Amino acid sequence: DVALHMTSAPLICVLCKRRDNCPDKYGEKITLKEHQITVHYFCLLMSSGIFQRGEDHEGIHGFLVDDIRKEIRRSARLRCMGCKKTGASVGCSIKSCRQMVHLPCGIEREFIFQFTDLFPSFCRKHRPTQTCSTSPTLPLCCSICLEPIEPVLSYSVLKCPACHGSWFHRNCVQFQAHSAAMFFFKCTLCNNKDQFQQEMLRMGIHIPERDASWELEENAYGDLLQVYQHCDAVKCCCDKGRSYSAQSGGYEIVRCKFCGSHGTHRKCSSIKLYETNWSCSDCKAAAEGAVSPLPNHVKSPLAERQEKKRLFKRCLSNLHSSLISKRRCLDASPTEILMDLATQITPQQTTAVLLQNEEVLEAALQALRQTDFNPCHTLSVNLVRSKWSEKVANQRRFLSRLLQSLQNSSIFEGPDGTKNLALNSQALRDDLYYETGSLLALSLVHGGPPVAFFSPALYHTLFHYPPDYKLTVEDLGDTPLFQIAESRSLSELKKAVRAASEYLHVAGCLRRIDKLADKSMLLEDILNFYLIIRMQLPLQRFREGLRTLGVFERVQACPEGFYSVFCDPVERMTAEAMFSLFTPQFSAEGEKKTKEDKTLIFWKHYLNECEDGQCAASLEDILMFATAADVIPAIGFNPAPLLSFFTPLDSSCAFPQSHPEANHLILPVLPSYELFKKHLEYAVGQLSVMQAI
Repeated sequence: DVALHMTSAPLICVLCKRRDNCPDKYGEKITLKEHQITVHYFCLLMSSGIFQRGEDHEGIHGFLVDDIRKEIRRSARLRCMGCKKTGASVGCSIKSCRQMVHLPCGIEREFIFQFTDLFPSFCRKHRPTQTCSTSPTLPLCCSICLEPIEPVLSYSVLKCPACHGSWFHRNCVQFQAHSAAMFFFKCTLCNNKDQFQQEMLRMGIHIPERDASWELEENAYGDLLQVYQHCDAVKCCCDKGRSYSAQSGGYEIVRCKFCGSHGTHRKCSSIKLYETNWSCSDCKAAAEGAVSPLPNHVKSPLAERQEKKRLFKRCLSNLHSSLISKRRCLDASPTEILMDLATQITPQQTTAVLLQNEEVLEAALQALRQTDFNPCHTLSVNLVRSKWSEKVANQRRFLSRLLQSLQNSSIFEGPDGTKNLALNSQALRDDLYYETGSLLALSLVHGGPPVAFFSPALYHTLFHYPPDYKLTVEDLGDTPLFQIAESRSLSELKKAVRAASEYLHVAGCLRRIDKLADKSMLLEDILNFYLIIRMQLPLQRFREGLRTLGVFERVQACPEGFYSVFCDPVERMTAEAMFSLFTPQFSAEGEKKTKEDKTLIFWKHYLNECEDGQCAASLEDILMFATAADVIPAIGFNPAPLLSFFTPLDSSCAFPQSHPEANHLILPVLPSYELFKKHLEYAVGQLSVMQAI
């Protein structure tokens, strides 16, 4: 194994080209003497082109030497936007953004580096931000250094998400995190740990996964391990003095069973060798001979702290920690990303959803608001009057109807298929924006259809994609702005502004118009106010809801790929797509396979007739019959749809069969296409009748 050493000489980091040795800012500075490589650990973690492909003992914590050299060569061609020198190895994680920096330059340029998941980096334009929904409370000082602080959230000023009174300088909270580490790092005001740590990680604070610095000091709590060793008897009989204590016998010091701060030799107080309980005169007088209410054993602060540490480390050993591992994540499609997120779901544990009277959204919200709700539990949907008893079929039907209900809910506005968030005070009070975002995330990961109703403006506001998207008056819907936008002369513009004066006054955009060129700036200010500024809190809560199961972070890392999932209308099913969707499974016997090949031809011909409108059923009806879904889920079908065959004894009553929970369609082998079509349409038609009842 290659030895790792903390460098004492001022060697230069091969990635950032700096000599600094600041573990709290740049991580451990490590030198591989055999390979003549010195590097800051954080520079490795945040570099865009390198991943841990080795074991933890190989290279530098899993970063192989060959990979480090390749990253040095790759970054040598890239110029830093901060110092303007080459060697920039860190890039903004938004794919459409091309900003590259050295890690120290990124810190100086107020980049945010998240030490979690895939270790993403974000430039000033795309970095996450905090919002404050309440007025700042006095005193207005940093809760760590107690120096005055301006209560305006920014890169340098952070706030605890769990309380309203704690404000921090970024440098202060990072210093505290480096000192307290994961087990002791918490808000200094409200003592919240879990929520506080998650928020600080999101805002780029590095929390070391180790004991607190004061726990690592040698014999830091040695004095707590000392016990009272002194005989307090009125007359001590020991020739070796009151402080002597034998291991056993008459000169063993026994401590008071209550206070532990008084003692006596057994012989000095006539305590028999088999007796273990002794109380000093002070405690005996206080207890007055009664049984003491104090416990027989009280854990010392050190013992209690060590027990907590043992439990914490035991938990850590069972968890995959993203803070110490950066494994390669290849470019993946939205389907593959959602399938990866779905690995969090545990089939053994379920959340019950009871649907009555077609109130789909109410049933979903009721399940979401349960105190023991866990998004990782499988949804167990009970649909009243449902044809299917299978859980998967009920879940798909429920999620499809839930998505339609969400699109028509009060927090969205605009035409179908291009919805924006609407400002609704009641929804804010009820936190419906968060719940709606959470339900959309749950639907995508649990196998629901693509969202397919976000407007480009809403998607851009949430995920900053497309990067060159410009807000237009069409994004606001039916408003007086159309007259302003269509003005072709100064007089028309002034007239339109007067007509919309009340609307402009609310936005703070009512102003004097002196020339026609003022129109573009006026429209830009109004659009920013109505679509972004006044929607800050709804957008923030909606984003927080989308973070359920990690959906928001994965979409933000791949916004181009997910654009079609959220914004594009669902593509109409075609006969060719349907035929390709199902994989045929043939018999091994030659004669049977010949007949099944003929049935497969019938199947393809029937699909073509459905597409041309020559059949009573549609392609969506057939997909619903086979899988209980009328569109392909955003996550795809799992297992993959299968087509098999059976030979009936009586062809007159041989109808197709389906197993939606397995995406399995079973077709009868029949002598003619006319009979095949008749029986298939009957089976699909019966399903449609059952749905309508």
